[in-house]
Amino acid sequence: PAASLPALDFAEAEAAGSPERGFPPRSADDQFIIYTGGTTGMPKGVMWRQEDLFFSGLGGGAPTGEPVTKPEELAERVAAGGEGITFFPTPPLMHGTSTLTAFIGFNFGQRVVIHRKFAPEEVLRTVEREKVTSMSLVGDAMLRPLIDALRGPMKGTDCSSMFSVSSSGAIMSETVREQFQSLVPNVMLLNNYGSSESGFNGTATADSGAGQGFRLRVNSRTQVVDPATYEPVTVGEPGRVAQRGHVPLGYYNDPKKTAETFFQKDGERWVLLGDMATVDEEGIVTVLGRGSQCINTGGEKVYPEEVEQALKSHPDVYDALVAGVPDEKWGNHVAAVVQLREGAGSPSLEDIQTHCRGHLAGYKIPRQLVITDTIQRSPSGKADYRWARSVATQAAH
Repeated sequence: PAASLPALDFAEAEAAGSPERGFPPRSADDQFIIYTGGTTGMPKGVMWRQEDLFFSGLGGGAPTGEPVTKPEELAERVAAGGEGITFFPTPPLMHGTSTLTAFIGFNFGQRVVIHRKFAPEEVLRTVEREKVTSMSLVGDAMLRPLIDALRGPMKGTDCSSMFSVSSSGAIMSETVREQFQSLVPNVMLLNNYGSSESGFNGTATADSGAGQGFRLRVNSRTQVVDPATYEPVTVGEPGRVAQRGHVPLGYYNDPKKTAETFFQKDGERWVLLGDMATVDEEGIVTVLGRGSQCINTGGEKVYPEEVEQALKSHPDVYDALVAGVPDEKWGNHVAAVVQLREGAGSPSLEDIQTHCRGHLAGYKIPRQLVITDTIQRSPSGKADYRWARSVATQAAH
């Protein structure tokens, strides 16, 4: 039940505080830990200096425009701009997407709405009641339930206040974006690229989607490098995404992972992110997917995210994950674990393969189809590839 709480005057409360509980002087070296989502293993604590988190993870404190160079500039911008944006981070606050979204809102003197848990109908009621302007979430796992609610019990909800819905940690597929846009036509849908180790790196270009991959314009601090030499890759060659400058100190109590992920180059500190990518002549980066999830099938490399995008564009598919399953002939074969839409037909493997051929090269086409009641994801909406691999492997034997 809702409870009414008295408002407190901050200055009075601060003055009445006990001196024994006072804080030491603030420092740019004060540390903040963000835990990763555990996509590739156990979650790791990413140690950020406050100054580095502000300028890199939070984009210099400004949700729009150029980052500030000192805190005083931010105060001037806030005073000049006033109120106007209501941020609504919908994933759990343990997730970097929500934590950083909230911090950006607070730093820019804007309004931030938080809630207890992700319940689609309540999320939409909150959007209408609080006049939310910018909502963040994690991929199709969160956007699809909102679509279902808007088509069903929440039909007619006033979402006109929203100008953007952004995703980080997992992409919103082209098909699902189009479905949401048909219901809320004036909203911008943004697939952002970033991580707990880097903050925000860039936003997907308009031509990203099934068959094109996740293409984005990155900031000047981001490169695609050879993970062995840390040198920039040539056009079209795969490498790892890396970022320089204001990056974390490392992983909490994990010197081995820290040494594998962070490095010094040209007098600057860099972080090597988990995604493989290529870069074209115009500097556009195409993110291929996590190197650790790459499927080697017959000597060819297949990244699950691209196949998942193609699967989700099938009219009967509600959600999907892709994993590699050991195969005597191919080494591994591509397996699709699929959750069907409510009331959908029962597509065969051949149906799925025919659909995917319109989006993918032949060697990327799934050779196995497993239909499951529900796709298992983490509480933050991220893919559980260990579960998908286990389900597909058991079904193959």
